[in-house]
Amino acid sequence: MPHALRGIITDWGGVLTDPLGPTIDAWLEADRIDRDHYRAVMREWFAGLRETDGGGNAIHALERGEIPVPEFERRLAAELRLVDGGPVPAEGLISRMFSAFHPVEEMYEVLGLARDRGVRTALLSNSWGNGYPRERFAEVFDAVVISGEVGMRKPEPEIFRMAAERGGLRPQECVFIDDLEHNVAAAIELGMTGILHTDPATTRTLLAEAFGAELHPART
Repeated sequence: MPHALRGIITDWGGVLTDPLGPTIDAWLEADRIDRDHYRAVMREWFAGLRETDGGGNAIHALERGEIPVPEFERRLAAELRLVDGGPVPAEGLISRMFSAFHPVEEMYEVLGLARDRGVRTALLSNSWGNGYPRERFAEVFDAVVISGEVGMRKPEPEIFRMAAERGGLRPQECVFIDDLEHNVAAAIELGMTGILHTDPATTRTLLAEAFGAELHPART
């Protein structure tokens, strides 16, 4: 017999914030960084095609909390270049990169409505050492799991299990929301119901269908 859904686990960046693409584009323009070169570097780093000077995949190490943010900034800045060919300043690179990350109020509202209806909620985020609006998390989350604080990262199975457990749930009782398809696929592999986030309205509708509860009215 299928397990009844009792909880929501959601990503942060790109779900509870503006989409990652426009955020990064705004940073590249503001810092005058060569866009095409940045994208080529990121493709190699994400794919693990080339180790950095510190050895291993720097992105994975940062997300697991294995290297400090200033060290990651130094490594990344060394790989990038300005549009005029000049060097990219390393200090404060991560803060500048995510400075256009603004909250999506509709998603906070959806989570609040679900929680008001007895749905357990948890945040599961791969951190780049950027700041989180933690003052808002108590309003909508029963549990918070940040990759760099627990030494694991999505899509590693154990971090999904941890988020479920901290929310008082089994994986089969959870809906998982993320804007990255491979993370959603990993959650589904563990028995979770996956939602690939594309926009707040669609995610709101899919959650309402999953839980059989109306999530559209504004909270009063």
